[in-house]
Amino acid sequence: MLRIKTLPGMEDILPEQMVKWQAIERKAREVFLVYGYSEIRTPLLEDAMLFSQSVGEETDIVKKQMFSFLIGKDKRVCLRPEGTAPVVRAYLQHSVFRRQGLVKYYYLGAMFRYERPQKGRKRQFYQIGAEAIGSNSPYLDAEIIYLVNNLLQAVAIDGYQIRLNSIGCLDCQANYKHLLRDYLRDKKDLLCPDCQCRAETNLLRILDCKNKQCREIIRSFPPILDYLCAKCKEHFAKVKRILTEIGINYVIDAHIVRGLDYYTNTVFEFIHPELGSQNALAGGGRYNNLIEQMGGEKQPAVGFSLGMERMMAISRLEPQVLPLHIFFALMGERAYDWGYKMLAHLRSKGISSEIDYQNRSLKSQLRKANRLKAKFVVIAGEKELNKGKIILRDMRKQEQREINLEKAEAELCALIPADS
Repeated sequence: MLRIKTLPGMEDILPEQMVKWQAIERKAREVFLVYGYSEIRTPLLEDAMLFSQSVGEETDIVKKQMFSFLIGKDKRVCLRPEGTAPVVRAYLQHSVFRRQGLVKYYYLGAMFRYERPQKGRKRQFYQIGAEAIGSNSPYLDAEIIYLVNNLLQAVAIDGYQIRLNSIGCLDCQANYKHLLRDYLRDKKDLLCPDCQCRAETNLLRILDCKNKQCREIIRSFPPILDYLCAKCKEHFAKVKRILTEIGINYVIDAHIVRGLDYYTNTVFEFIHPELGSQNALAGGGRYNNLIEQMGGEKQPAVGFSLGMERMMAISRLEPQVLPLHIFFALMGERAYDWGYKMLAHLRSKGISSEIDYQNRSLKSQLRKANRLKAKFVVIAGEKELNKGKIILRDMRKQEQREINLEKAEAELCALIPADS
């Protein structure tokens, strides 16, 4: 019979991995709480128009990478490829802007892109992200960046570099695109096939192409930072000053534009050398026109996303695995009847307890208790029950004693609060 496996680019997360995974999520939630962000959850499945309208019809995500399909005859839906557009859709759909001024949301969850699977790039991947909607303050740009910085520190990740850029407002971008298009007119044939396409549809993406020849061509052209309007220059200068004043180190990288059409002004990436070619650990920036483009009143916004799998790969976080409180090593049906009732009672009081379900020998059961790092083991069989006693073994002290059956419940319950 054919053994079915996971699809390419899709991976199981096994229990031993989940211990660290959940610890990272807990740390992230703690950081978001400190910064005043509330969790939002959006559906995995969205109207495909949401992303062509927000991310951009000509972006790689929309043209090549979305898992989309028809519902009925003409309704095209897709698995969400990124987190910002669904959050903005929820913000507009539920008229949050009518009830609140600045809103600060965070999310955790799976995203889907049809890409060639490789290290650090899966077809189903997980992100932690945040969006702050309703303010154009440069202090909010800085908050998002140092929030990411503090979150990474909280999950024991260091050695990264923060790269910062500004791609200006839509007017700045329009002027720059006009000049860049003129510059590339007689060089188009020298560009890689993707950038030849971008020259017609998504011009700024050429700036962050990794192709060596494309980079050489772009290096000879002045960066967009040289063409920012006075207002955008002032905004970016304030962001840099604030970050410097609060001790956040960064480098200016004029080639960062991010891969989605909605970005304006501040953009940034957190780069880590241990991640290899897919070295972007986190990224984000401002998107001051997206809410208006999606049918709402103009509201400035800024956000970021972090790659969960990439954090898992380099985090030195060693989560504490809580030991099992009590393991029941039982021999015989009578002992199992008694032990199972006691197990259920202890669990109802929040005391972690386990029992052997495979009728193994006492020696095997004790080995299992050791693997589970049980603090105490209750040993009972026909001999012990006939005497009206059970054996309680302290696994750390390697000591054991008998206790009376009628006092067993009280003594077992009393063990844990004093010992935890």
